[in-house]
Amino acid sequence: MTKRFGDEAAVDALDLEVYPGEFLSLLGPSGCGKTTTLRLIAGFERPDEGEVRIGGRDVSGLPSYKREVNTVFQSYALFPHLTVGENVAYGLKQRGLGRSERRSRATEMLELVQLAGFEARKPRQLSGGQQQRVALARALVMNPKVLLLDEPLGALDLKVRRELQIELKRIQEDIGITFVYVTHDQEEALAMSDRVAVMNAGRIEQLGAPGEIYDRPATRFVADFIGETNFIRQGNGVVAIRPERVRLTRETPSAEGSLGVTVVATMVVGPAVQCIVRTEDGQEVLVREQRAKGGTGAESLREGERVYASWAGDETLELNSTEVM
Repeated sequence: MTKRFGDEAAVDALDLEVYPGEFLSLLGPSGCGKTTTLRLIAGFERPDEGEVRIGGRDVSGLPSYKREVNTVFQSYALFPHLTVGENVAYGLKQRGLGRSERRSRATEMLELVQLAGFEARKPRQLSGGQQQRVALARALVMNPKVLLLDEPLGALDLKVRRELQIELKRIQEDIGITFVYVTHDQEEALAMSDRVAVMNAGRIEQLGAPGEIYDRPATRFVADFIGETNFIRQGNGVVAIRPERVRLTRETPSAEGSLGVTVVATMVVGPAVQCIVRTEDGQEVLVREQRAKGGTGAESLREGERVYASWAGDETLELNSTEVM
């Protein structure tokens, strides 16, 4: 599937199958094509090439309201003059369902999103997290085959966002509806998804389970975008290694890979210690380890101290050689 805006391909020959009942995240930086992909699935945009199939049916020429999908946006998009119950039941009213059934189904959905008893409130009386729960209930009450979520937690503070991540995954597993979730937040995608599609320049760089994406990134872009990765030049090649896989010791290590380095800085970040060290040829390497009792380990290292950085050979990331240079 391809979608162009002028001469630029926002989505470039994308081929993606989403399995029934799975939680799939489209992950990537701004401008990578993830939201355009979501809009193509929703019917807000038409593909220039290719087609969109839902349940085996080609829906490329259908308007959004005939596609059995629903969308949750970051902005909530609630009607301020309607109550919570009326907001949730709005789509059912447009379909011609009777008042009693609308109320019953709206109440059921509000219980699902843990807002039982909020039916009579107005959106202005709710927190941001509660408003997003209402938006989710309004989308789910229509019983779509696919629920599309466009960075729905992006406007919330960190604590509320993490709470809703857990809630979204619970709800998705409870009802068994397919979720397609757009985000630029790597931790969010890895925590919630059954599979993650990492996008770059309109294409999917890698598609796989969260653990696979993190432990075995296919390209330098994926390794660099998902988490943090050191790319250390050695001889004619480059070693790609996660910060938590590097160990610092004062003694000469017996590990397969090692370098003499100088400590540049040490920072305590909650339960972890981060060190920046510099190799003899001026490369900076990030090292992260859990804090040890009594301030030992990396926390005891001082700026300017000479130590060794080492790693096991099977802990390096195997990337295409043309990608890491």
